[in-house]
Amino acid sequence: MEKMNLTPLSVIVDEVWGKIGTPERDAMEAQLKEELQAYHIGKAIKEERLKQNLTQEELGAKVGVKKSQISKLESGKCVITLPTMSRVFKALGFNSASLDLGIGGKVALW
Repeated sequence: MEKMNLTPLSVIVDEVWGKIGTPERDAMEAQLKEELQAYHIGKAIKEERLKQNLTQEELGAKVGVKKSQISKLESGKCVITLPTMSRVFKALGFNSASLDLGIGGKVALW
């Protein structure tokens, strides 16, 4: 049996995205973080919409956007802006929200 030569994932990531601390790696990590945040917000929107037995079309009508925009938001395929997030969550019945800044306190978003 032939011996397999395995490469650690960290080596491959360094080759593709650059070493930690390089501008290329920092940019890629920032993009991934943004996409992950969009995914989590979209997931929260979808879960609440389903709890309320709303279709994407019905939520879109409440927000003032098309079904396709709700689909993109829920799938995390677009980064949601704060004004859009406010309209969506208000349409779902969340009349206030705040951003927790840790030791900086909380900031009311709407």
